[in-house]
Amino acid sequence: MQLKLHQKVLYGLAVILTVIYLIWRTFFTLPSHDHLGSFVVAILLLLSEILSNMTAFIIIYFRVNFDKNKNQQLDLPDIAPEIVWPDIDVIIVTHDEDIELLRKTINAAVNMTPGHHQKVNIVIADDGNRPSVKLLAEEYQVMYIDMPEGNQAAKAGNINHALKFIQAPLLVVFDADMIPFQTFLLHSVPYFIQNKLMQKQDNQVKSLGFLQTPQSFYNADIFQYNLFSEKTATNEQDFFSRDINILNGSNGAAIFTGSNAVFAREAIDAVGGFPEKTLTEDFELGVRINLAGYISLATSEPESSGMTPMAIKSVVKQRVRWARGVIQSARNLHILTNRQLPWVNRLILINVYLYWWSFARRMLFILAPILFALWHIKLVDVNFWLLLILWAPGYLLLHYVLGKSNTNIRGERWGEIHETFFAPYLWLPVLLETLGIKQKKFKVTNKNNGQSTQAILYGIPYLALWLLDVWALISFNYGKWGSEIMYGAIISFWLLTHLINLTFSLYIAWGRQINRQSERFARSVKGSIQVNDETNIPITTIDISDKSLLFRQSESIGLEIGREVVVELYHAGKTITFSGVIRMRYDDNTRYGLQITYITSDNQNKLYHLIYNGRNTLLPREQDSWMTIYDALLFNVGYHLKNSWRNIQSYRRMKEK
Repeated sequence: MQLKLHQKVLYGLAVILTVIYLIWRTFFTLPSHDHLGSFVVAILLLLSEILSNMTAFIIIYFRVNFDKNKNQQLDLPDIAPEIVWPDIDVIIVTHDEDIELLRKTINAAVNMTPGHHQKVNIVIADDGNRPSVKLLAEEYQVMYIDMPEGNQAAKAGNINHALKFIQAPLLVVFDADMIPFQTFLLHSVPYFIQNKLMQKQDNQVKSLGFLQTPQSFYNADIFQYNLFSEKTATNEQDFFSRDINILNGSNGAAIFTGSNAVFAREAIDAVGGFPEKTLTEDFELGVRINLAGYISLATSEPESSGMTPMAIKSVVKQRVRWARGVIQSARNLHILTNRQLPWVNRLILINVYLYWWSFARRMLFILAPILFALWHIKLVDVNFWLLLILWAPGYLLLHYVLGKSNTNIRGERWGEIHETFFAPYLWLPVLLETLGIKQKKFKVTNKNNGQSTQAILYGIPYLALWLLDVWALISFNYGKWGSEIMYGAIISFWLLTHLINLTFSLYIAWGRQINRQSERFARSVKGSIQVNDETNIPITTIDISDKSLLFRQSESIGLEIGREVVVELYHAGKTITFSGVIRMRYDDNTRYGLQITYITSDNQNKLYHLIYNGRNTLLPREQDSWMTIYDALLFNVGYHLKNSWRNIQSYRRMKEK
């Protein structure tokens, strides 16, 4: 991620131009209002602009300084074969998650490859005290820890209780749905071994408190799927996990994101365990470990993957909890006044804190041009040409350089869409939490991906804002000609920009029908099928899910739909056997879709290992640069118009009958 000289020059120029604009904006554009309310909103809008640009400056600072930081090089350390690896406890935290989902995670955990003479102790921490989970632990011969006395401290309380019964020098924490890859330990523990070796050579080297691997997901998120962008846009969380947190880690202050992290047990003990007085114990624990003198690092390559929620209600509740939790933790940690915080760590925490205020800022940005266009409430008093000269160069250049990071994970416009979607539901919880009005109950995110009619109601705020925006755009430009339209171009620009973002938000809220029960993974392995106890026919899989697979034959044998077959797949020196039925035949008669009808428990475990041992390569790691926001908009508008027309036609045919 090293920057070239011309990139640094562009970053510097963008900052200078933006600062010039903000100085002018602060001292020369505030309107003189008789109405106090309007003046307060004008001040809030100005503060929103300043804070929004401040977060951009922080990111630019970290990008420019990335190649100077000694912690940046996170190439996997090469550990001598004779070195004994430290023992490790692996906690899988569960409350009320689906048993089959938990089975996948446990199955993957027992298949992790340990290091040289490394003992791996897998622990199921179940504060739900479920007999079915205890039986599952017995089936896989792993440790089970329940909480029969009850748990009043949510996930943190569950983990702290489990810590009483384990004592390995290293600790891994997995959420119930986060499925580790076989290489997880091999690609994470060496950093701790290297850190100890470096400390023997130089006692000034700080201890490694924890290593955060990226949050990664094997299903498309609500933005990718509902906007038909699962092939062109990355997961919304990738930007933080694989970009921003790498920058944080380059300063020795990576953020703990709740799962897939390896800890030094001494670091957790040094801060008194997982914090219990916050909704985001992960965020606060990581900061407290840094405050105790430990560094934290982040890697960019996923070593596990989980399920991201698709139901809008679950997504919104999850983000409300995260937002409130970060505000709580920021208060607990006194991020502005805590003298123990190094200034770089403080800057990182301020950036995280300000992120959760971006949704209130986004609401102001949406409403400001609407207020002016419809009710002539002037929040900015400027000359058109002066605004164009002082605002446009900095704005355009800043967005350009922020969208041209070397990672190419997410463009700026996608970030604005994400903000717009969450804004109506997050600005008020953030404000309330800041004022001390708390949500104390921890709510586990429901990963059930079904859509419901209730989800339609979540679209009401976007529809209301969309209608206001359209009304404002028409009203503002109606009857204007020539120079009048030109002088109002900036207001029209913002109205159009927000209209596009709100249109996407509407489509996200309305959803898209989910036809598959389980996710497909691109997995190519050799195998064979047996029809009517006859000779085995060689096949190669194309993609596989829990319930089905798509396979290819070298030549057509004309399998008919409904044909029952026995399948054998050959993977990692093992044979996976199950029965299935042909459900789909493609035109060339060499590709077939098969539904699995019967599989034993042992073969199911081997199949899970084949499917989930590695990221889902059907989902992109980078944004498709050729697919712009406007391409995505045209596709989505076209799809929904065609779908609406089909529904109208179907309704008419029903009426005629």
